[in-house]
Amino acid sequence: MISITEKASNKVKQTLSRRGKGLGIRIGVKTTGCSGLAYVLEYVDTPCLEDISILCNGCSIYIDPKSSPYFQGMTIDYVRNGLNEGFEFINPNERDRCGCGESFRV
Repeated sequence: MISITEKASNKVKQTLSRRGKGLGIRIGVKTTGCSGLAYVLEYVDTPCLEDISILCNGCSIYIDPKSSPYFQGMTIDYVRNGLNEGFEFINPNERDRCGCGESFRV
C-alpha cells in the first residue's frame, strides 16, 4: 500500500526522539488548493481507533481510512533541495499538481 524510504523513516524517528514522545506519523488528505487535494502529515501520540496502521522501515504509519484510496503505491521520502527540506509524497495516482505544488488531483 504505502512505503517510506529509509531517509524519511530516520527523520521521523529523529523527530519523535527530539519530541520525547510519539508513536509515528499519520497521513491523510484534505480538500484545498487549486487542484483540490493536499497531503496532511502529523505526528501521532495517540492513534485513532479507525486508523489503518502499518510498519515500514521501522516507522509506524497511521492512515486516515477515508484517505487510504489515494495512497495506493505511494512512497514517502525526505528530501533536501538547497535551503528547503521536507517530506515528499511520490504518488503514482496523481494526475497533476497545481503550479505552486501545494495541491494535487487524482
